[in-house]
Formats: sequence, structure tokens, C-alpha cells
Amino acid sequence: MTHAVRRVAVIDSGLGLVGYADALLTLRPDLSLVLSMDPDHMPYGHRTPDEVRALVLASARATLAFDPDAIVVACNTASVHGLEALRLELEPAVPVVGTVPAIRPAAATGGPVAVWATAATTSSDYLRGLVDAFASDIETTAVPCHGLAEAIESADPRAVDDAVAAATAATPEGVRALVLGCTHYGLVADRIQHAMGDGVLVFDSPIAVARQALRRLGLEPDPEAPLWGVEETLLSGRRGSLPGSLATYAAGARLLATCDPVGRSTGRARGTEPRVGRNTLRP
Repeated sequence: MTHAVRRVAVIDSGLGLVGYADALLTLRPDLSLVLSMDPDHMPYGHRTPDEVRALVLASARATLAFDPDAIVVACNTASVHGLEALRLELEPAVPVVGTVPAIRPAAATGGPVAVWATAATTSSDYLRGLVDAFASDIETTAVPCHGLAEAIESADPRAVDDAVAAATAATPEGVRALVLGCTHYGLVADRIQHAMGDGVLVFDSPIAVARQALRRLGLEPDPEAPLWGVEETLLSGRRGSLPGSLATYAAGARLLATCDPVGRSTGRARGTEPRVGRNTLRP
């Protein structure tokens, strides 16, 4: 009996999508994932909203050749500037799920709350709006994490530790909850937790976003489903493969384990064939 494969595209400028892809496979191992990164134009944080919107649209359009059942935008900056345009273009045929920092559950701790994010995000109207909406009565501090996303992208442990130490020093004492406001940061959540201490709860959003994606697909979590994994990797629209440096991170190592050397799901070797995309566009 052939297993019906559901395909989800996950997009980001870089490795920020890894934690979200891993969360999707944690809840539904039988999903087929198309990962779309944009190394030619990253990082997005210093680009204008119009530039980000155009890049996000291009990254999502590149995945349409693989006929995704849903698209997850695993980037806060891309979600802020590109989510509305994506939904206008693709929904209702293809549900689009964005990413929002986990400020609401962090505020439920009673605070004080710190939000670690890129310099651009910490000074944005977007973040201020989230704090006003979900933590207006909670002491909240935005902490710019200079160089942390770049250190994670380069898989440089020493640079990661240096950036985490600097952000920790810039975080007010007495913080009870820490929100990871950049999708890259979850890849080093263990290092961040160690630096902040056990008395601080660290909040990230991959599982919540993955659950929302499943709801949009009409699926329930099924962690015992047969593994499919990463089917394709796109690099600025070109077919490519996941970098071996991903093995530095636990979530990255799990994704690499689902791939053959050219980045396609090892599920094909078990006799389960993917659907052929209806869209004739090729990346």
C-alpha cells in the first residue's frame, strides 16, 4: 500500500529554517520537506521591506515546482514583510504559515521578560507592537544580539559563545523569561540556556508553528509515522544540498540523517514515491 506523502515547503534566508523543519518532522515524520534558503541575498535584516518582500516571494515561488501542500515562512523578518503578499498570491490553494516570537507565553510567566533578536528587529515597530499586544503590563527588554545569527550561520562555536556571552551581559538581571526573537537562535538554545542559568525559561516557537502548519493541512501530530524527511533543498532557487556544517547542531544532524548525498529524502529507498508537482516551473 502506497503511503500518501504530504509536502511542506519551509523558507528562510539561511539556517533559521532548520529548527522549524525539525519540529515538523518531530510531529509528523512522514512529511516531505522542501527547504528553500537564499544564500545569495542573506541576511534579510538590513534590507528594505520591499526588498525582503520580493526575495520572500521569489523563494516561495521556487518551491511551487514541487507542488507543496503548505508553506512555512521560518523567519521573523520575512514574516513581517512578506507574509501578507504571499497569502494574497497563494492562498487558499496553498496555506502559508508565518513565524511570531513567543512573547505571549513568555509574558504569562509574569516577567520580567527579555527578547533576544537582531538589531533590526529589536528597534522595529513590529516587535513593539507584539509587546504592546501581549505584554503591555510586563517589564520587557529587547536585547540586540550582535553577530549571533551570523555566528550560527557559519557554525563557528567560539563566535556563537562570544555573541551569547555579550547578549547575556546586556540582559537585565532578574529576567525570568527569555524569548528567542530570531529563528536562528533556537539552534543554540542549549548554549543560551546554560549562559542564562536554569532560573530563566527560554521560549522559542518551532513546535507552535509546526502545530499551526499541521492544522492548516488538516493533520494531527503522529510522531510514530514512518519517516520521510527532506526531499529537496533549494539555494536561491537552485537545487542544492544541505551543508555538512549542519551536523554542528542537533536539529541539523537530524535533518541530515533524512537525506541522501544530494539532499533528497531517504524515504524514496523504502518504495514510497513522491507526487509529481503540477507546476511545470523548475528552479
